[in-house]
Amino acid sequence: MGKTTLSDIVGPEYTKLGFFREVQDKMAELETYNAELERKKQEIQDILNGIMDLLAVVSPDYRIVYVNRVFKNYFDIPHPEGLFCYQVFRGAPEPCPVCPLRKALQTGKPDKSAYIDHRPDRSLHFEVVASPMFDDKGQVRNVLVSKRDVTMEKEYQAKYYQSEKMATIGLLAAGVAHEINNPLAAISGFSEALKRRLPYLSTLLDKDTEKDLLEDFTDYTTTILEECNRCRDIVGNLLSFSSQKSCKFDTIDLNSLVAGTLKILHHQIKLHPGITLLQDLGPGPVTIQGAQGELKQVLLNLVLNAVDAIDSNGTITIRTSQDSSERAALIVEDTGQGIRSETLDKLFIPFFTTKTKGHSIGIGLSICYNIIKMHGGEIHVCSEPGKGSVFRVMLPTGFSATNKEQPT
Repeated sequence: MGKTTLSDIVGPEYTKLGFFREVQDKMAELETYNAELERKKQEIQDILNGIMDLLAVVSPDYRIVYVNRVFKNYFDIPHPEGLFCYQVFRGAPEPCPVCPLRKALQTGKPDKSAYIDHRPDRSLHFEVVASPMFDDKGQVRNVLVSKRDVTMEKEYQAKYYQSEKMATIGLLAAGVAHEINNPLAAISGFSEALKRRLPYLSTLLDKDTEKDLLEDFTDYTTTILEECNRCRDIVGNLLSFSSQKSCKFDTIDLNSLVAGTLKILHHQIKLHPGITLLQDLGPGPVTIQGAQGELKQVLLNLVLNAVDAIDSNGTITIRTSQDSSERAALIVEDTGQGIRSETLDKLFIPFFTTKTKGHSIGIGLSICYNIIKMHGGEIHVCSEPGKGSVFRVMLPTGFSATNKEQPT
């Protein structure tokens, strides 16, 4: 006789009913467990997608298992899973010579490296950290690769160093300008002395045979004095421009400011024979209260930007006007390539530039903006691609007692 079973005691119908009830309970438990797993999975997914660094889980054979949402910001590959990491990230046919992932696999410890991703539009700088992921037996199952985009940090660092270098050059220029003053004063002094002796020299020379010699001496001394005065003005403008002290607001004639600034730019304009520089200055003095060195810097930046905007031939026009008793205008207009509408609002953002790499660090217009704001003024830009640009600086003619001296 066989062993008595539960089915023999309670009957097969009740046994089946209990079995199905138990199965239903187990299924409910499994559904709850799966829902909890799905919730935790989604939570982890949201956390990974919320991280601003590019994350990728890579298998020991260099195949990508998972990437977070940031991946799509840098790579136009809809489904990178299953592809080799060196193909996706570096465009290389084989593993990279210096690979933090391989080192993490070999040592079982995180490894860090950096590389530059050269692209047609720009170069991206990445810091890469490869962290091993272990299974329950302590073996490396996968590697979590974190790629941080440090392009902005590198660019800011390079621009900071460039700014420091330019500041150093400014100090050197000021020192050279001071040193030039001494021999320049001697040349000017001796030239003046020679000019004073020319009348006496004329009495010693034969008026018929040596007339040409006297005229040559007169022309030479006059030219030397004119050039000395021009150099003196340039040196004075350089010293005023490179001054790092707190700027003092004085009465300034914008017409004189334009003339002094153009003397500094004289050589730069000569390097572009196709550019014509025009002046349309107010009929009388256009006076404002401001810091001369700072406003010269504004005009220098605007004119140099206009030079860069003209490909080969074009015109730059500088205008001044006394719009009212309270406001004066300084306008720089060029017939260059113009500015796209989508970049007009970004022109005064620090380190933003529309110029090619190596031609600008993108701080000139932002400095102009700050200087003009310091003077209580405004700057407006009108431009269309192919139709040139107009930069209009509006400056108050007076200032309150609280801003008579401002830090640069």
